[in-house]
Amino acid sequence: MDLMMSDMMKSMPMDAMPGMDMGAMQECIEACSAAAMAATMCADADQGDGMDSACSTCMNCADVATTMMRMMLRPNGYDEMVMSTMLAATIAMGQACAEECRMHADMHEHCRICAQACDAMVSSCEKLMATMTSMT
Repeated sequence: MDLMMSDMMKSMPMDAMPGMDMGAMQECIEACSAAAMAATMCADADQGDGMDSACSTCMNCADVATTMMRMMLRPNGYDEMVMSTMLAATIAMGQACAEECRMHADMHEHCRICAQACDAMVSSCEKLMATMTSMT
């Protein structure tokens, strides 16, 4: 994480998010951001290439990843049940996007990269979710 983002996270009133592992949350924010960027670029590259399903899946993944990231950036709105549900949705969308992109990875480098970014997001969301359930 860059220094400015790290400083910003430290300045936030995190007492609104009891039981959250801030390190895991920062990792998840970064992974969601990277997956959103990769999926957006992958969707753009897939347009008009007869890959409508891949393009739509990537766009949906980018939207879900961005929403997840933005939720984590607002600690005062924290609700454990909502956060867990959103993490589960992000995991499911990331898995779907990674699977779709892996089908095209041999033909398109951007699909391989997108699949890797989605796998990393899924892993970081699962890690964050595990820290949440162990704290309750």
